[in-house]
This record gives sequence, C-alpha cells and structure tokens, in this order.
Amino acid sequence: MIGSKISELGLVLPPPPPPGGIYHPVVVAGKMLYVSGQVPIQNDGSIITGTVGKDLSIEQGQQAARQAGLTMLATIRAELGSLDGIRRLVKTLGMVNCEPGFGSQPQVVNGFSELMVELLGEQNGKGARSAVGMMLPRNAAVEVEAIFELI
Repeated sequence: MIGSKISELGLVLPPPPPPGGIYHPVVVAGKMLYVSGQVPIQNDGSIITGTVGKDLSIEQGQQAARQAGLTMLATIRAELGSLDGIRRLVKTLGMVNCEPGFGSQPQVVNGFSELMVELLGEQNGKGARSAVGMMLPRNAAVEVEAIFELI
C-alpha cells in the first residue's frame, strides 16, 4: 500500500494547500480520482518558485516536480482520509515554469514520475503523460495534475 511505502521510504508529506480558486482539489468519479494541479509545497508551507532553466537548474526543477507529487499525495490524503485506495497512475500533466526556447520539460517532470514509480511500482506508477512549458501562478516552478484509478 502506498501509505506504508511513504513511511518505509522516510518521505514526509507537506501540509495540503487550500484551494487557490473555485474548484475541488480532488474529484472521485466512479473508480477514477482526478487531482487538480498541485504546486511544490515544502514542509514549511512555502512554494518552490522560479523559472527552470533561468533561476533553477533542471535538477532543481526535478526536485520541485517530486515535491509537487508529495503535495498531491498530501491533498489526496486530506480529501479521502487515506492513500491506500490508489491502484495506479493513469495520466499526468506536468507544467514547467520556463521561458520560450526551454525544451527539457519532460526531464523536469521526471521528478514527479520517478516518485510515482517508487511508490506504486514500475507497472502502476507509470501512466500516460504530457509535459509542457508555461508561466505558472505565484511563480511556482512546476504544477502537476493527475488522474489515478482507485481500487
């Protein structure tokens, strides 16, 4: 189960952020779990900010994407009470704060994808994925939204 795997790896989930607009952070429809875009919230509640390729290296961007994954898990746990109902990752949309001409968005979003593989395994932790570049709210380094299948 994903909850025990988080403990086993010594990972710490940050505080789940309040919604930044008029939307639900998590929506369950049948056996599908849709998670609104999550930014990289650190354990102190601050956001990892900056433009990847300018203010942040690709490696720092990957760390931000990983942290966005931890933020996502914190949000899911806050909404559902547990993470153990997650069967697999279905789809990821990774958005990277970058300038025109930056082309390493897939490498940055790998930070999120690697975390999901660590937690859900090679088969269930990989899903379909898109990685794009754009300006992001509050200058967040990355934002990730995902769809999961529930047990």
